[in-house]
This record gives sequence, structure tokens and C-alpha cells, in this order.
Amino acid sequence: MLSSILSSSTNTLSVSLPVLLLTIFASLIAGLVIAKVHMYRNVYSKHLIFTVALLPVLVSAIIMVVNGNLGAGITVAGAFSLVRFRSAPGNAREITTVFFSMATGLAIGMGYVTYAFIFVMIVSLAMIAYTHAKFGESVTAEKQVKITLPEYTDYNSEFNQIMGEFTNSYKLETVKTTNLGSLLEATFVIIEKDTTQQKAFLDKLREINGNLPIVIQSSKLGLNDL
Repeated sequence: MLSSILSSSTNTLSVSLPVLLLTIFASLIAGLVIAKVHMYRNVYSKHLIFTVALLPVLVSAIIMVVNGNLGAGITVAGAFSLVRFRSAPGNAREITTVFFSMATGLAIGMGYVTYAFIFVMIVSLAMIAYTHAKFGESVTAEKQVKITLPEYTDYNSEFNQIMGEFTNSYKLETVKTTNLGSLLEATFVIIEKDTTQQKAFLDKLREINGNLPIVIQSSKLGLNDL
């Protein structure tokens, strides 16, 4: 059941036309499933989805072209897959999906079509389940606070007391000049102790920055270094 559909000897790999068509269509179907799984509740680009959908058939074709030589096939396919990451950095989930797609193409290219589809189904269900269960998401809501300050403000120490009072943790991320250098903008990433006290928190900050603009928003930054 899980044996290869390809007949091979030590140095050659024999592929008939029906088997070739089977591997191509199997790779396309597997790539489509993987692409759909990546799109589930995720932010993605059209170019990545297009690549993921076609990657299994490309990898399987490479494996068959090198006559089943696994080492040579992985080397060539790996070199091709790195092209994307030379031009646009991918996040961890994108990299996982690319390797998922490559592994599927590798299995199909070696003739293990049934194994490949079992692998795709199990991993896809696991990815959907983890996404649906919000596995790995932080249980605390991080927020970003941008505070406009007079240029003479000591941003390293002025906010320590207030941050200690209203937040569980905080970190100064960036400081930049604005308004031709007459003002500063300090950006903190915080985890609030009590979101109902946000108005009191803002009032305390305004006492320090002289009622200049303050922005509190959801953060895309992390507190891993705290």
C-alpha cells in the first residue's frame, strides 16, 4: 500500500506515461490542498500561494529527472526553494509551508503517492486544528504606546513610576525626533495590568508630556527580551 509506484534499479528509474501523469496530477492536487491550508485564517500573498501550489510538482519532476537520486534531487530542489527567501524574507509559517510542500513533492517524486497523501492529510488537519485552537498565541494583550515629548524629557527614567503602576511589563522600543528636532516620539510596548484603568494611565502620561499627542494601539512587537 505504501510502496513506490515507480520501478527502479540501482542507477535508473523507469517511468511510464500513465505513472508520469499520475505523479503530476497527484502533485498538483497535493499542492492545492497545502495552499488552501496555508490560506486558512492566515495573512498571505498571491505569489506565495501560487508558489506553494506548484512546488510539489516541480520537486517531484526534479526527483524523477535525476533518476531517483535522492541526494542530487534534494540539492537541486533546495537551491530552487531558496530563491524566494533571497528576494523576500518569509515568516516562520511561510517557511514551514514551503518545506511542507517540498516534502510532499519529494515523496511523490519517489513514487510514494499514497504515503504523500496520508502525510498531507494528517499535517493539514494538524495545522488547521492548531490554527483554530489559536495554539501558541499569547494570552496577554500587548499594546504599543507612542508618546510625543518635549526634546528635553528624560524618556529613560521619567516613565518608570507610571509604567510600574499601570503595566505588568514594559519596554522602550524606539525613540525618534519629530517636528524638525523640537519634539521626541518614544514608543513603548506594554502589557496593561487593568484595561479599565487606561484613562487614568493616559492622564498620568499627559502630566509628563505636557498634553502632547499620545497613541495607544495593538502591538505587532514582542516582549521576548524582557
